[in-house]
Amino acid sequence: MSRMVPPPDAAPRDLTQLRRGLLEHCVLALLRSGEEYGFEIVRRLSECDGLVTSEGTIYPLLSRLRRDGLVSTTWRESTAGPPRRYYALTDRGRATLESFIVEWARVRDAVDLLMKEGRG
Repeated sequence: MSRMVPPPDAAPRDLTQLRRGLLEHCVLALLRSGEEYGFEIVRRLSECDGLVTSEGTIYPLLSRLRRDGLVSTTWRESTAGPPRRYYALTDRGRATLESFIVEWARVRDAVDLLMKEGRG
C-alpha cells in the first residue's frame, strides 16, 4: 500500500488555515485583560511568533466578532490623530473564550501525544 505524499506547498497552506481558525480566540484572549483598539491588537498579535497577521485580516475579524456579540466597541478621541474604536470582551465573548481554552487544551494534548508517539 503506497503512502500518499502531500504536495510541497500543502504544509504552509494547512498552517495558514490552522492559524486563521485560532486567530479569533487569540483576539478574544488579548481582550480578556481589558479593552484595546484595533491597531494595538494587530501589533500585539504580530509580536507572537507563528501568528503572522495583518490589518487586512484583523479588522474584518473584529467586525465579525462585534456582529456575533463577542466584543463590544466604543469610540474614543485620540491625542495622536483621529478617534479610535476600542474593542472589549462581552460576557458572551468571555464564555466563548473560556470554553475554547478547555477544548484547546484537550486537542493540543492529544496532538502532542500523537506527535511524540510518531517519533517513537
